[in-house]
Amino acid sequence: MTTSILARQFEHNNWANLELIEACGALTDAHLDAIDPAASDWSVRFALTHLVESQRAYLSLMTLPPDARPRDPIPFQELRDSVNATGEALLALARDESSIQAGPLLRSTNGYSIEPWVVMAQAINHASDHRRQVRRSMRFLGVAPPDLDCWAFADAVGAMVQAPV
Repeated sequence: MTTSILARQFEHNNWANLELIEACGALTDAHLDAIDPAASDWSVRFALTHLVESQRAYLSLMTLPPDARPRDPIPFQELRDSVNATGEALLALARDESSIQAGPLLRSTNGYSIEPWVVMAQAINHASDHRRQVRRSMRFLGVAPPDLDCWAFADAVGAMVQAPV
């Protein structure tokens, strides 16, 4: 059982990303490419791809030198595999919090030195923002989005149960 709060946050992040990609797998191409102007100027397809490519970039920032970081686009049909693999790798880092907090500064490709905890926090925040965006677009399209908040995750993994009266 996971005891690290940070690791639990990454478990939720991974679960929510996979649930959203699964739900979007039932959408038509027209739905995937539609744009909800109130949510963004991005389509569901673009937002999902951006979410997954960004997660790969956060993992690469944590684990690879700048010149070894992948920059190629991820095909839409490979989003699930990619988000699963990079999510599990970020979770492994989260389970070893001492390496995150005490690690050396990371070098970005745009000239910044960053403390590792910032990248880990951003990975969670960024995914949450884009999941919210995609869910809003799904509602705009008349499709019920999945419930992806922490309460739903806690319920799904048995971390929240009805107390006896």
